Amino acid sequence: MKKAARFVVQGTVQGIFFRQFVKGHADELKLRGFVRNLESGEVEVIAEGEAEGLGRLNEFLKTGPEHAQIRGVKVEEKKWSGDFSEFKILKF
Repeated sequence: MKKAARFVVQGTVQGIFFRQFVKGHADELKLRGFVRNLESGEVEVIAEGEAEGLGRLNEFLKTGPEHAQIRGVKVEEKKWSGDFSEFKILKF
């Protein structure tokens, strides 16, 4: 079943290739959407795809890459839009 979610990752998540880490896993999971840094120091992920893939992405976000210190991951279920053709890394 197609689903969508917004994740906001808190902690030490900028300047450590976190967005590239997210994109790599999103591509493996065949998810579409984007990841970007927020001015608050958090990272935002909007992802669409199969529910199982979103669940696995959430688990990866809770761990992060080496040097990440994850304090928390906020998850908000969204309505699937189908607007994305790939998963991208965005600037702010």
